[in-house]
Amino acid sequence: SYINGGSLSDQKREKIRKAIELTGYRPNLMARSMRTGRGGQVGVIVPKIHSDSVSAVMAGISDTLAEAGYMTLLGNAELSDEKEIRYLELMQNNQVAGIILMAGSMTPEKEALISEMRIPVVITGQNFEGMPCVYHNDYYAAATLAEHMIARGRKKIAYIGVTERDLAAGLARRLGVQLALGEAGMESESMPRRIGEFNAESGRKCMAELLEEAPDLDGVICATDAIALGAMRILKERGRKVPEDVSVAGFGNSWAGRVSNPALTTIRLDFRGCGEKAARLLLDIIGGKTAGRDSREMLPFELLERESV
Repeated sequence: SYINGGSLSDQKREKIRKAIELTGYRPNLMARSMRTGRGGQVGVIVPKIHSDSVSAVMAGISDTLAEAGYMTLLGNAELSDEKEIRYLELMQNNQVAGIILMAGSMTPEKEALISEMRIPVVITGQNFEGMPCVYHNDYYAAATLAEHMIARGRKKIAYIGVTERDLAAGLARRLGVQLALGEAGMESESMPRRIGEFNAESGRKCMAELLEEAPDLDGVICATDAIALGAMRILKERGRKVPEDVSVAGFGNSWAGRVSNPALTTIRLDFRGCGEKAARLLLDIIGGKTAGRDSREMLPFELLERESV
């Protein structure tokens, strides 16, 4: 055809050119590349879009893919396993070259689908057996955070986590805190704790409940910075000074934690680097440089000591 550079007589080509000028037609480049089998798109499935960490991972992915000439197609799963599965199927059917999945959890249905995919899938943020993954050292990062708080003399530490279906942010971080408490000779299994949502309002609610359960607590570690900021708000409302009376720490190095009063002690995870490495790994698999099945990379973390501990 004319649009795809096919062979036409000069007379027909001139007629088509004039028609295009008259109508203002512009070819749909995405549809054109898919029709001609040239690919050029990579699907990225995120758990939610209103998140500092997701935005940073996404920036690393899209910049790296753009440098390699790929467009990024975004799917927002809204923390739903069912939507993740639908996006995996939809993106494969639309002939993307590969998919990067920011997974929160792994279900048998999702695992079976990924294992049968005709295109490569790279996971970010989780370490799932038998799949190419780029993930964070959540377990030892949480242990380091707890050790820091214990070293500052805290004796009664509570924890506010998130759903443990999320093996990294939920399960690994809670286990890491309990590891540090146990190694310090403190009671870890009976540690006062709550499971909340990924937001500050949940931090407020959980902190209020913990103060009722353990009024003598002198430290609280939170699975995210947002939760920690909500917890600090309740502590101040209840007349508890941070960090004099209660130390507070979070996870993620969010901008809000950097400007809060007091500034929040937290764990910095390299979210942008995670996105960059995941994109490069996917490009290597697409290019045949690696099979990818056993490709796993765990990223380093950094403890940022600020005024809240």
